Amino acid sequence: MGTRFKIILYAPDATVAARAADKAFERIARLDDTMSDYRSGSELMSLCHKAGGPPIAVSEDLFRVLSHSQELAKQTGGAFDITAGPVIHLWRRARRRRELPEKKELAQARRLVGTKYLRLDAKARTVQLLKSGMMLDLGGIAKGYAADEALKALAQHGISRALVAAGGDIAVGAPPDQPGWRIGIAPLESPDKPPTRYLLLHDAGVSTSGDAAQHVEIGGKRYSHIIDPRTGRALVGHSSVTVVAPNATASDGLATALSVLGPKRGLALVRSTPHTATLILRASEKGTQTFEYNLAPFVAPAAPPAP
Repeated sequence: MGTRFKIILYAPDATVAARAADKAFERIARLDDTMSDYRSGSELMSLCHKAGGPPIAVSEDLFRVLSHSQELAKQTGGAFDITAGPVIHLWRRARRRRELPEKKELAQARRLVGTKYLRLDAKARTVQLLKSGMMLDLGGIAKGYAADEALKALAQHGISRALVAAGGDIAVGAPPDQPGWRIGIAPLESPDKPPTRYLLLHDAGVSTSGDAAQHVEIGGKRYSHIIDPRTGRALVGHSSVTVVAPNATASDGLATALSVLGPKRGLALVRSTPHTATLILRASEKGTQTFEYNLAPFVAPAAPPAP
């Protein structure tokens, strides 16, 4: 899925730890074969190759993620939209070439974007892409889902004290004899420096979406890898969004959506979504702007000074 997965777990012995970790990574690999758009032979890409044709039966995992994505698209007014694949691929090329997509190409790609062109049949568990040339992109949700599923795989082997990190998406179970896992939030102005803010989490998901690792400067403007599906344009400026939710599938999708929605509408969405919290950081001429909601219950106490 274009990122590195990491598992931290506590087990009674090395044999149990190795067996459980192997099973969790096997689960992640299967989901990569299912949902990655970096693999031409994945189930997702096979579905996209059949765009414009009849309904296609898909796996339970893929259907589950597509269903959740469609629900989130409705909830966000299209700020989260997995049908934006054609536009996303144009902007990936733009970052490689360091030049903006041509207006004509962008207009053509936008004609293929829209949740109304993605038809799901829960009873038959089929998916139909109504327009030829459509391409789905699960980059804003699949990693969180894979982290959740890896955590479940560990639990099936008796491992409950575990953390699964998939890039900026983290799923946590019970902590190792502590009130929670201590997770740092990278500072916006210096993302490679040690965090100055920490969360304390258990049995939850946390995701950070931002442009620190993937962006390009063209004509004096900083363009993010995050695309607004409603306009077909890359987000401009420097920002990061951290979301805490009951699981990483939810936190992953919401972090992407909030990045597109911006602070005002993003905070409103979190307020209307039970058991979620957010921290939004945005660079401005006056420094870093901070917006947050319901984060206090998850904030970790300050670390003790080093001896």
